[in-house]
Amino acid sequence: MTIRQVGALPLRKTRDGLEVLLVSSRETGRWVIPKGWPSKRLSDPAAAAREAKQEAGVTGKISGIPIGSYRYRKIMLDETRVLTVACYVLWVKKQRKRWREQDVRTRVWFPQDEAVRKVREPGLKTLLASLDGRRKR
Repeated sequence: MTIRQVGALPLRKTRDGLEVLLVSSRETGRWVIPKGWPSKRLSDPAAAAREAKQEAGVTGKISGIPIGSYRYRKIMLDETRVLTVACYVLWVKKQRKRWREQDVRTRVWFPQDEAVRKVREPGLKTLLASLDGRRKR
């Protein structure tokens, strides 16, 4: 059985090109995107936006359809499971100085090519590399 998560891909445009906001994971400190479990009360895009607010302190305009997905391994209750993350682009409009998980996570804006090098998951690398900075897909 595939275990599903939703993730936000926080982006902004600068004069130098596209930047991606990555956050450190709580367990290993590796660079990831804000992600979490789907919600019964929220649509998948809204749940992804909620994760971005909690984990990275950012809000903005979230896409209604996923830009793609990737898989990663997570240790859950002494067993390793493969999770599939549906990713929604979040064009960041606001970045809070204080947010819920600021004491357990670091957030950093990276140029797109550097973000590709920072993440470990091959599928997330591919997704980040394929971004072209346009609003519509």
